[in-house]
Amino acid sequence: MNIHLILQMAADAMGHREAFVSGSCRGTFSDLADMAKSVAGQVKDGERVGFLNENTPLMPAALFGAALAGTQFVPLNYRLAEGPLNSLLGRTAPALLLTERELGIEGIRPITMLQAGSGDISEMDAPDIDGAIAVELFTSGTTGEPKSAVLKHDNLMAYIFGTVEFMSAEEDEANLIAVPPYHIAAIAGVLSSIYAGRKMVQLPNFTADGWIKLAHAEKVTNAFVVPTMLQRIIDHAGDSLDLPFLRNIAYGGGKMPRQTIEAAMRVLPHVNFTNAYGLTETSATICMLGPDDHRAAYESDDPAIKRRLVSAGQPIPSIELEVRKEDGTVCDAEEVGLVWVRGDQVSGEYKGMGSQLDPDGWFPTKDRGFLDGGGYLFIDGRADDVIVRGGENISPGEIEDVVRAHPAVKDVAAVAVPDVEWGEAVGLAIVCTDDISDDDICALVKSELRSSRLPSLITRMDELPYNETGKLLRRVIRDRLAN
Repeated sequence: MNIHLILQMAADAMGHREAFVSGSCRGTFSDLADMAKSVAGQVKDGERVGFLNENTPLMPAALFGAALAGTQFVPLNYRLAEGPLNSLLGRTAPALLLTERELGIEGIRPITMLQAGSGDISEMDAPDIDGAIAVELFTSGTTGEPKSAVLKHDNLMAYIFGTVEFMSAEEDEANLIAVPPYHIAAIAGVLSSIYAGRKMVQLPNFTADGWIKLAHAEKVTNAFVVPTMLQRIIDHAGDSLDLPFLRNIAYGGGKMPRQTIEAAMRVLPHVNFTNAYGLTETSATICMLGPDDHRAAYESDDPAIKRRLVSAGQPIPSIELEVRKEDGTVCDAEEVGLVWVRGDQVSGEYKGMGSQLDPDGWFPTKDRGFLDGGGYLFIDGRADDVIVRGGENISPGEIEDVVRAHPAVKDVAAVAVPDVEWGEAVGLAIVCTDDISDDDICALVKSELRSSRLPSLITRMDELPYNETGKLLRRVIRDRLAN
């Protein structure tokens, strides 16, 4: 099956509906189908379709144009410095690249957005390419050379068929897409919006003020944000956020602080919130904490229910999930281990490295976490982020949750720092809104956790480093504290 079928179905069944808004550019699903044909008609044999730009209507056109041409779509991080970007372009070649930049990379054939939209739109049949790659996404590369995760048509179609009902959106529904084109959430947002028949409203560069104004102007009903985006929206708006048309906000891409989601639910009481936990390698969402779960946790006095507000929710119906010990045995409830998943939407494959699935089809997410008695998943952080103090594994997340609960702390990160006696110790980087002493922080940690969790080094920062997709750059903090 080919993902182009999604656009073909939308154009056939609701071609008159408005499909996209991007600045002054607007168009229908029929227009988008023609744009995809224009891109596909310009692809030469053996070429991929690359995309190096901010969010524009040519992004979904390139995604579906590549599928129509029977090749792969490769969106690239336009924020990268010249050296790393050229390296990724070299790995993408040969490719037709939609960009406004002047490039001289061997094997890269750049065309402008205007040229991409002015090709032949004669009828083409999308090839039925079972087992073929639809999208290549370079990982963020926060700890080294980016890997190229590959998502096959079958993976993406399994995700859409398992989570979205065709033509389920009303004509007045609009989805605000503010994550960059090279993020899995952007790919999933395009596919799910088109299959549901929901208009896509694109925000090229996120700012809280720009997001709020665009959501209001276009009567946005749905949106996806990463936690740092939601925090900035709430900070900008304060206690007044006038978005009467907004119905649903999904979030993911990082751990959502309890204070942030509680503040959002107070300011937007009419909005349904959904935590969508997933990875690039799993074609987006594998667990969801839905609106009813949010409200139940927000209103509950039962600590076991209330803490679910910061959980990743439960696996979606098409996904199997286990938490395993290092020896591979399944953990009991509340026992921290490594998260493994299995399902048709799970690719678990990297270009040049092959499949990372085990013989039974399970994929190691490399996230640590645990399941509570009700099957709700709590993510405890990445396995590589664990602090090993004298042979004891310490989760940064448990320390961060305690410190972040203090009203004077806006953000916090716990990382490993070198220690002569213990090998590693706990270092803290905090962002404060008011004065709080190191002694007060240590006393807070000691009151809730064991003495081994006490930080040996604390630094203040104006803000913590995040990449553009909302991932905390712990390596940057570790380097700063190590120095």
